[in-house]
Order: sequence, then structure tokens, then C-alpha cells
Amino acid sequence: SSRLQAKQQQPLSCQEEAPQELQALDYLQTRKRRTTEEIKKREDGKIAKKHQYEIKSCWPPTITGGISPCIIIETPHKESVTTDFSRFKKYRFRNLFINPSPLPELNWGNSKDVWLNILTKENRYAHCKHFTSLHSSLQPHMRSILLDWLLEVCEVYALHRETFYLAQDFFDRFMLTQKNINKSMLQLIGITSLFIASKLEEIYAPKIQEFAYVTDGACSEDDIVRMELIMLKALKWELCPVTIVSWLNLYLQVDALKDVPKVLLPQYSQEKFIQIAQLLDLCILDVNSLDFQYRTLAAAALCHYTSIEIVKKASGLDWDSISECVQWMVPFVNVAKKVPVKLKNFRKVAAEDRHNIQTHTNYLDMLEEVNSGVVSTAPGQLSPVSTGGIITPPKSTEK
Repeated sequence: SSRLQAKQQQPLSCQEEAPQELQALDYLQTRKRRTTEEIKKREDGKIAKKHQYEIKSCWPPTITGGISPCIIIETPHKESVTTDFSRFKKYRFRNLFINPSPLPELNWGNSKDVWLNILTKENRYAHCKHFTSLHSSLQPHMRSILLDWLLEVCEVYALHRETFYLAQDFFDRFMLTQKNINKSMLQLIGITSLFIASKLEEIYAPKIQEFAYVTDGACSEDDIVRMELIMLKALKWELCPVTIVSWLNLYLQVDALKDVPKVLLPQYSQEKFIQIAQLLDLCILDVNSLDFQYRTLAAAALCHYTSIEIVKKASGLDWDSISECVQWMVPFVNVAKKVPVKLKNFRKVAAEDRHNIQTHTNYLDMLEEVNSGVVSTAPGQLSPVSTGGIITPPKSTEK
């Protein structure tokens, strides 16, 4: 009887276990469904809150154009706005760096990246001839006199060509940042530009006392130091332009290069370099040279002494890019070719570095001859006669 009772009770226990398993399975499915719904709600909430914040300024900036402190606040009452880009359909985006790299393969870097960085720097350091319109008391020929004097100072102290062209760039860009500079300040700005450039480029730069000395008492050491800080702030400490002589160096090197591992060593003729460099020295005295980029000026000068094929190979520029500058440079070339060019020897300067030392000739006389030979010359563009080899510019009353 006990065995019969056990057999009768066994199916009942199995029947009791089945509903329990079903209940557990139903519970798990319900829980899973709720979890899925909660996750979906949270994701929907995140999407809804994406555009429910905005930046609010705490107080006005202390200076014009400055950045004021700000906080992020919720804006639940605002609906998300979808940006409409249809109005931009009429615009086209153009690659500014379409010139292929003329640089050979480099064993120390990517030639395309190097070329792109050089072009980027060229576009960042902008210059313009119209800075004279910002200064009512200045005339273009005053800039010519100042730069000619700086050329002479560079030769006296055996400074590099790069030093002069850095100083020229600093001066021109600084004048673009100022207004109504008096002509009595030009010499101070010029000698300070050369002071900054020499500290950047020269291994043994002249002392500040020597820069003050060549001004014949017009500028003191304290004046130069104060002006140095003013200029550095105005230029935003951007002191590394690719100068005209740097472009010329690059073009001649690319043209003459035969051995890639020696890409950093000059392979070109020193005589050819100083011949073209002297033309550029004359051109830069004319304020109209600032109409062109430095690389265009160097390429145009190279074109006058070589050929357009070499210019294309060395610079990546075609005839359409340099034709205007080449035409503008014609009278300068005609005058420059009349003056003999000879490598000078400098004390404590190695023979292989002689061509890099800045030299000076009667550039103001040459510039006057250029301007007198131009048929259509704008009024006020003619340069005065040479200062006769005096290392200090004439007094302001005599300009």
C-alpha cells in the first residue's frame, strides 16, 4: 500500500513543478523586456538633451575682442534646430597648396610635408605696400633710404643676408600694425628690427651698444630695448618668415642638386647667387616689391638669369604665376646688370660662406635710375639721390 501511495504522489509533484518553471520563465522574459525598454528610454533621453544646453557669458570681456568666462546652462524649453547647409551650395572649396613639391626625396623627412609647411608659413606672414597710407607723414622713398642704410650697416658688421631680410620683413610687418608713425621714429624702428634679426640669425651678434652707436646718437640703448618689446608684441612673436633670400637659396639648390644626401650643403655657384641677390637687394628698396610674395620675387629674379624651365623645376611656379613680377622687374634688371658683381672677402668669414654675407653698393643711385627710366611712375615714388656713403640717414628735416 505504501508503494501504491508513492506512485500516486509522484505525478502530482511533477505537475506542481511545471507551473513553477513556467512562472520563472515568464518572470525572466518580463524583466528582460523592462530592461530593454529602460535602456531605450535612456538613449532617447540623451538624444533629446543633446540640444538642450547653451553657453552663457558670465560677464563682458575686459578688452575688445577678448574672451569672457562662460558657463553651460540647460535650455529644456528650446527645441533642437537642424542646421540647413543648402545656402552653402554656391560656394566651392579650393586647395591653396596646389603647387607640386619641387623638393627631392629627403632622408630626414617627407619632402611634401616640408614643402607644405614652407608654403603655409609664406601665407601666414603677410606684407603689403600700402602701409604708407596708414602713416600720413611718411613717403615711400623714406623706406628706401632706411633699408639702404641697413644694408650698409650689415656690410660694416659682416652680417648675413638673411639677417637683413629678416629685419626688412619685421619693419614692413610692424608698420602694418601701427598708425601715424612719425618719420623721426623710422631710424629707431629700423635699427631695432636689425637688432632683433641679428639675435636670431647671427652666432656672434653685435652688441646693443654698437647698434646705438651707428645711429650717431639718434637712438639710445634704452630706446632700442623699449622699441624691441613694442615690436615683438605687435608682431605677436612671429619672427620666422621665409625670406626672399631663403627662397633664392632653395631654388638654386634644387636646380643644382645632384646628390640627395648633400641636400643641406650648397651645390650652386656663389657667383650666380650674389648676382641674383644683388638684383633682389635693389628690388626690395622699392615699396612696390611688396605687391608680390617673397617666393614670387625670388622666382622672377631667377627667371631673368636662367630660364622659365629651371624656374618651374625649382619653384613649382608656372609662367602665369610670375609673369607680372618678371615684367615689373625688367628695369631693375637693366640697371643691375650694369654694375659689376664680385665676391668680397671678409675677415673671419670662411670662403664657402662669403656669398651669404650682405654687401652694399650705390643702391639709391641705381633705384633713382630705375625710376627715371620708367615711363609711367606714380607721383611720390622717386627716391632721392644717394646719401654719399654716410652710414647714418640724413636728418628728418632734410628728407
